[in-house]
Amino acid sequence: MRISTSLDCLGPGERIALTIGAFDGLHIGHQHLIRQLVQHAHQRGLLAAALTFEPHPRKVLMPERKLTLLSSVHERDAVFNALGLDLLLLLPFTRELAATGAREFVRHLAGCLHMAELWVGEDFALGRDRGGDRRALAELASELGYRLHVVPPLMLGGEPVSSTRIRALIEAGRMPEAAELLGREYCVNSVVVPGAQRGRTLGFRTANLRIAAERAKPPNGVYAVRVELDGMELPGVANLGIRPSFDAGEVLLEVHLLGIERDLYGLDLRVRFVERLRGEMAFDDVEALKAQVQRDIAQAAQILGTEVPERGS
Repeated sequence: MRISTSLDCLGPGERIALTIGAFDGLHIGHQHLIRQLVQHAHQRGLLAAALTFEPHPRKVLMPERKLTLLSSVHERDAVFNALGLDLLLLLPFTRELAATGAREFVRHLAGCLHMAELWVGEDFALGRDRGGDRRALAELASELGYRLHVVPPLMLGGEPVSSTRIRALIEAGRMPEAAELLGREYCVNSVVVPGAQRGRTLGFRTANLRIAAERAKPPNGVYAVRVELDGMELPGVANLGIRPSFDAGEVLLEVHLLGIERDLYGLDLRVRFVERLRGEMAFDDVEALKAQVQRDIAQAAQILGTEVPERGS
């Protein structure tokens, strides 16, 4: 998959089938549309392309409102590539671009990209004041000579799959349901940072990670997780929260890898949230905390289909 930050990127004779969007999370609804685009484009000898924006348009249009994202740019682009996309156009989203009228923008796309097809969802609209709705795009299709494909939303459980719906599930701690709509487990990437080494003193070594402020977060508590490290996927249990038994400091994700006791400082981990085990708890003493951690490990191991490692292994 080619990635370009410029619309001036096509070779002689290349024409494209294009879809446009923010694609936050690149969930199964997005994937449903893109798979159809890719199949149809390749049958017609076209490049399958997607145009998206950085930063997310809402950051520019509504900076006062908090935006929580479902995926990093790297994760999103990896899913695009896996779907068979030929070309990803990553355009900077600015106030100048936001002020561009829909008809002007689409004419510019059609001219620069030799756009043969445009694929959108039923609720799609672009340009200033969302003037580029289905009706406007159909009129432009007649003028500019591209084919417009409008794909109905993918329904699951009687409701459309959407980024908003997935965010609500994650924020409620309903991780299996969120994974079903994403097409994969919700995950975060972060570099392991030094901690207070309290986990080590308890006998449960942990890797401490800070989650980017803009990422969607499950509620504080304990989770069964899968962790990608050095090309391996390892089972683990993670606590997201402020460590109420010790202090009221910053929110951290503390990950204990089952059966792994090596130092992980400075390594980049991808943590996949599989299932929420419990909420945060405060304990009267260290022994009560240790006993609960052992129960958490046993429950996580059962969910993840692995054995509870022997202590010290």
